Amino acid sequence: MATQGPIHDPETPVDPMIDPRTGEYAVIAPGHNFRSVTQKIAGIVLTPNTPLAWWGGLFLAGTIALGVVIAVTWLVLKGVGIWGVTIPGAWGFAIINFVWWIGIGHAGTLISAILLLFKQGWRNSINRFAEAMTIFAVCCAGMFPLLHIGRPWLGYWLLPYPNSMNVWPQFRSPLAWDVFAVSTYATISVVFWYMGMIPDFGTLRDRAKAPIAKYFYGLLSWGWRGSTRHWIRYESASLLLAGLSTPLVLSVHTTISFDFAVAAMAGWHTTIFPPYFVAGAVYSGFAMVLTLAIPIRKFYHLEDLVTLRHLDNMSKVMLATGSIVAYGYGMEVFMSWYSASHWEFFMMWNRMFGPMGWAYWVLILTNIAIPQATLWWRKCRVSVWWLFILSFIINIGMWFERFVIVVTSLYRDYLPSSWGTYRATKWDYMLFIGTWGFFTTLFLIFARLAPMIPMSEIRMMLPQTKVRPGGQTADRVVEEAL
Repeated sequence: MATQGPIHDPETPVDPMIDPRTGEYAVIAPGHNFRSVTQKIAGIVLTPNTPLAWWGGLFLAGTIALGVVIAVTWLVLKGVGIWGVTIPGAWGFAIINFVWWIGIGHAGTLISAILLLFKQGWRNSINRFAEAMTIFAVCCAGMFPLLHIGRPWLGYWLLPYPNSMNVWPQFRSPLAWDVFAVSTYATISVVFWYMGMIPDFGTLRDRAKAPIAKYFYGLLSWGWRGSTRHWIRYESASLLLAGLSTPLVLSVHTTISFDFAVAAMAGWHTTIFPPYFVAGAVYSGFAMVLTLAIPIRKFYHLEDLVTLRHLDNMSKVMLATGSIVAYGYGMEVFMSWYSASHWEFFMMWNRMFGPMGWAYWVLILTNIAIPQATLWWRKCRVSVWWLFILSFIINIGMWFERFVIVVTSLYRDYLPSSWGTYRATKWDYMLFIGTWGFFTTLFLIFARLAPMIPMSEIRMMLPQTKVRPGGQTADRVVEEAL
């Protein structure tokens, strides 16, 4: 039986990364086998020679992270008065940064859980460090509500624990809701992340030559032997955790949006916030995945595993979620007019043309105008340098979105006599920039000690694992087809 030939022009040079049948970029570069995948990924972790660039990055990130230690120490000694929070602007950088960091962590859960349930194979190359990004972002986000309450050493009062004084959290407060939502999110994310690495820890244990490495990865692998029983339990647990994690993508940032939506404040009291916040979280989360994936694939020469197909698909997700965010912005403007409320209309007019109107237009430019004007074009979606720059632009825009929501809704409230302004102090900036260093430090340590790409899942995607009718492997079929 004759096989169909390639659909491309025979005289046109063939890009090996493009499937000649579909015209799409390949998820994995051709030429890999089980051994090459294992050697490439495990070699990053087991190499005895740590690159000097890694040490330089760790030193720089650790130095920046010292800003967190200094700012938090001074905050505990002096109180939240060192921040720029005032009345009526009682929320400032702390809440802005909290919502922003939580949003960044959403892409990891989406890639790990929802794309797993939908059997999207392209997730396998990026899900591991996206999950790590989620955990480290939650670590950065969790400190801000504790610091914002003024007495972080009494943060355990937010937990419903048995105590002799019968002091219980105020369950009608969104702050208490945040505690339950974020702690559940962090717990499931850590379990999902660690469980996915167990087969790879078993591989590292078997390949490690240093006794301490064998012992360390042996402990982490929990006696993994790769038996049929182990794989059945592993896959069942993965699907179960994916099912538990999927509602978290929607519930966590919906709960965060309730911090604003349940308040009787113009600019906050709106039902568009839950879906609008969830879409914005996924939007910023995928932008951060690109910020991490592009340098990683270049520095560790992983272009054949994290291919242009991954960048293109992530760009499409950002295009979709960015469109939802743009719709949310439009509905905010429309409802401020349609509500016929003097307070809502003034809030939106002041947000756009008031003393801090510049922040709103920076938000529109970086969050909507630039991404929506470029992500529709395939050349931009597969341009590595442009996507790297765009990922920073989008995260800047998402930070300004939270800034606009928090500050411009508060600093001019119902009483003109109490109007004020908001100016962040050096301690606000030091704490925020320090969390960047803290996040990067954790990520660099993870990249050095754990496999950033799941070896077991990548091996399952190789053509050698696919069997066609008649017992032919995919390699044989491809040879005949070409």
